[in-house]
Amino acid sequence: MGHILQHKDALLKRVRRLGGQVQALERALESDADCAKTLHLSAAIRGALNGLMDELIEAHAREHVARPGLSDKERSQGLDEILEAIRRYSK
Repeated sequence: MGHILQHKDALLKRVRRLGGQVQALERALESDADCAKTLHLSAAIRGALNGLMDELIEAHAREHVARPGLSDKERSQGLDEILEAIRRYSK
């Protein structure tokens, strides 16, 4: 997972920002914020999570499917991993 380690700081920053958005949604719900604000916060969380997932899938595809020098078995395994992640995420 060298490609994850290379971008670890940026990924952690995104996750922490996502955590902050979840906390903001929790505060909004606790304080009976209006529904438009709550919907907006929920949409922002989903967008942030989608962006993170896109980044992780792209990095995995480049490293474990498209990188030159991989064996057919390694490419197949990398593709299977991406497809499984997409299936789980899309449920």
